[in-house]
Amino acid sequence: MTTETGALDRLQALAEALTGTWAARAAASTTVGRERAILRLFGVEGLDRTGRPLAGEVVDRYVAGQVDRLASGITLPFAMALAEYDVPAQELAIDVASGAVDLTLEAALLTRPDRRAAAEREATRLAGAALERIAANRTARAELLSVLGDPARPWLGFAASEPTVDGAREEVARLVADGADVVRVTVPAGRELTQRLYESGAAIAPWRPRLRRSEADEPVPAGSQRGLAELRGAIDDAAAECRRYVRLASAAPPLAGPEQAVVAAFERLDLVEADPLAEIVDAGVDPDRALADHAFANLLHGRAGCHLLIGPGPLVVAPDMRRGLPSDAATRAGRALALELVSAGLARRHGLRPDQVVVGALPAWLAEERDPAILALAQVSLRRALFPGHPLAFEEPPASTRAGALWSFLLSAVLPLAGPVALVVRRSGARQTGDVVAATRSAVTVAEEAAGSLEPWTLRGPARAQAEATVASAIETLVRLTDEGWEAILDEPPGGPDRARLGADAVVERSESFDPFAAVEAAAAG
Repeated sequence: MTTETGALDRLQALAEALTGTWAARAAASTTVGRERAILRLFGVEGLDRTGRPLAGEVVDRYVAGQVDRLASGITLPFAMALAEYDVPAQELAIDVASGAVDLTLEAALLTRPDRRAAAEREATRLAGAALERIAANRTARAELLSVLGDPARPWLGFAASEPTVDGAREEVARLVADGADVVRVTVPAGRELTQRLYESGAAIAPWRPRLRRSEADEPVPAGSQRGLAELRGAIDDAAAECRRYVRLASAAPPLAGPEQAVVAAFERLDLVEADPLAEIVDAGVDPDRALADHAFANLLHGRAGCHLLIGPGPLVVAPDMRRGLPSDAATRAGRALALELVSAGLARRHGLRPDQVVVGALPAWLAEERDPAILALAQVSLRRALFPGHPLAFEEPPASTRAGALWSFLLSAVLPLAGPVALVVRRSGARQTGDVVAATRSAVTVAEEAAGSLEPWTLRGPARAQAEATVASAIETLVRLTDEGWEAILDEPPGGPDRARLGADAVVERSESFDPFAAVEAAAAG
């Protein structure tokens, strides 16, 4: 036992209470990202004739900044238009984006019971087709796993660095051949994020539509839906040669959670890195927006059967900046742990099993502190106690930092007490990937032998003191969040007069109760 059981129980109870409150609010909300994702589930994909993301352009044209339209959603107006015009979803979306079809006119028809019933039937049909595609991918994953075999855990992951799919194909094949079990691809920033960052004064070029002669004129980003679909095929081919299943992971940018969940479900991604609390703290996203986005995304992850990777908690320094004094490592670690508990709890509330939610075990910045091994042992031991049923993950920081130089030694120290570990993400850099794989496998083997040959490990001395201080800080963080709201951890309270946080104007409480996906599942159950 790492610290007093009563303190751990109180910490978990506080996290569960806060999670329940936030989860209920998030489930009752919608966002422009969620509405874009619904169109993508209905079959709308790619770009419009001027190079804009098609689903986003349809939503923007219909919502047009009007809160009531966002609250009622895009589902029924779009389905009403499909029933009226009898065209495929992609064709209708192109017409809406060009201005040839006005969805506000279709929305007006929904006041008639017979027309609303027709729209609900069409939306349910589209939702059924989407769920069938998702189920087919789950089946394909299960069949490939049975044929190729699942590599032993922990899976070793490496990031693909090539930005375009043409370059990434060869890279991912090499990574698989060298022993990678997981290949991670970074998803580029979307139109909404780019535009909002530019409007907030960030040093980033604004997103602008572009005229294209053909799709061949533009390189395909490796992290786009088309790019990930092609890389899925390339990884499967390379995995077949190595006779083991290899997982494809994506790392999504802020404001992209719902749409990336659709891509994961449709293109058979196995692992998605996404953390609503990190978006709020690190990226400045509005809390209501982030929580609502990820509530919808997690429902899709559950249906798709993929794993969700949550980081070891964001670095919260706003309270220190207000005081003008830095906090100690245990205080910062406690804040991170508190927010990680909430992120994992939200994922479970929205339909994911504990074994599907992989939690980060070790904040990278801890290796920059004094006594890093003591800190690491305390943090890993706490996470094993507080996240029962959740596998852990370790991610190597950049080699250029002090943390990078120490990390492999810290990993060897903490693995024996980490329990089930799902993923170890390594960086090869100038080293050969095969050499990194061999060294990591050796560390895992030694850790497993040590763990199996010793009595259960118990922290004592400085490591136990660090664990207790971390728990005390985590409890304080959750109490303050409950009593004071987001101001407890953010540099300014969200929802102020300027509504400055990203996406604050694009999340509302839903006014439309009809859910075509729930209708499909209810019909199947009945």
